[in-house]
Amino acid sequence: MAEMVRAAGARRPWGSDDSEATVLHVDMDAFFAEVELLSHPELRGRPVIVGGQQRGVVLSATYEARAYGVSSAMPIARARQLCPHAVVLPPHPASYASVSAEVMALLQGVTPLVEKVSIDEAFLDIAGSVRRLGPSAAIAQRIREDVRSRLGVPASVGIAATKFVAKLASGFAKPDGSYLVPKAATVAFLHSLPVGALWGVGEKTRERLERYGLTTVADLAGYPVARLQRIVGTAAGRRLHELAHGRDPRAVEPERIEKSIGAERTFDHDISDRDELRSILLELSHRVAARLRRARCTTATVSLKLRHADFTTITRSRTITPSDVAHDLYTTALGLFEAVEIPPSGVRLLGVRAEQLAHGSHGVQLRLDEADHRREAEAIMDGVRERFGPSALRPASLLQRETRGRHGGESTSRDTSGPPRP
Repeated sequence: MAEMVRAAGARRPWGSDDSEATVLHVDMDAFFAEVELLSHPELRGRPVIVGGQQRGVVLSATYEARAYGVSSAMPIARARQLCPHAVVLPPHPASYASVSAEVMALLQGVTPLVEKVSIDEAFLDIAGSVRRLGPSAAIAQRIREDVRSRLGVPASVGIAATKFVAKLASGFAKPDGSYLVPKAATVAFLHSLPVGALWGVGEKTRERLERYGLTTVADLAGYPVARLQRIVGTAAGRRLHELAHGRDPRAVEPERIEKSIGAERTFDHDISDRDELRSILLELSHRVAARLRRARCTTATVSLKLRHADFTTITRSRTITPSDVAHDLYTTALGLFEAVEIPPSGVRLLGVRAEQLAHGSHGVQLRLDEADHRREAEAIMDGVRERFGPSALRPASLLQRETRGRHGGESTSRDTSGPPRP
């Protein structure tokens, strides 16, 4: 987004011919914050931040908060310094997932060629929808209006001939707009941008390129490929050269393959009690397992992430028989956890991640044993939680621990029953 600010001069009309611009990038605006405003309409127009109350990072911020310099991934403490009068709301992941599912279903009504990139953005190939729904720009406008009227949240849409340019265009469309780059204007549009706007050019690569006088995409496009490859590497040099000339052959892929699925929590206060951390580990394992089942995936590697109060981060992983069952994830993560020393100062973050994923028919296998019964039970739990909310049905050990906590039991005595059972 910083590069979009630097490229403000490129935000101008590039023409109205959308006949060959049939790739859309739909990007929800300040998505988490906008979903929260559905429950807090009285806060609309005010700076609102979604994230931990005292710790953690900014997950989302309204444009009123962004005007003060607040941005995603910024530490909450820093955001509060920049905008002390902002309202900080805790995140509600289940609400975001629900609205996201409705957005994706709406997009599927436009074209079956929808590639979900993340919870709040997707690419669409609408070449086959133009005859039925009208020109690309009209389809983009219809998507924005339908998302707003049906779901109450804003979306911005980039319209172009390739995925890369459509993604850039949606950045210029924000907030709550659409932006067209006709196919014939692709190269001119790209050459008006700073080199950092290219996909894959991070801060270090940008600085390296600028040391060679390559400050714009136009500079890079005119640079000899062999020399560029000596600067950034053979593969990266070729890819950047292609992008600088508007060449991006990637198709919209309806089933985007995830490489890993994880969940983690940053705590408002450091936690040193191992029993409490075990309970959180169980909760995270159930969240990851549910996401695996929704994606029709199994995992062959479970990874544990633990961050100390001094920000020292420890990761451990272990290979398992492919599974999407919370019991398997939890027992593996617990084994890794028990081998890690917890310092007296406590832990500020705990996470579980599923890696080495197998997808579709290669994932879930019939298992005529206790694990298969567990999977069936957890799948039923998924359905109940989807209908009635994430707290409607939970493992008994978590409910018991919460009940003891409310009555003061956990603060005065140790749970001698051992780790919570999944």
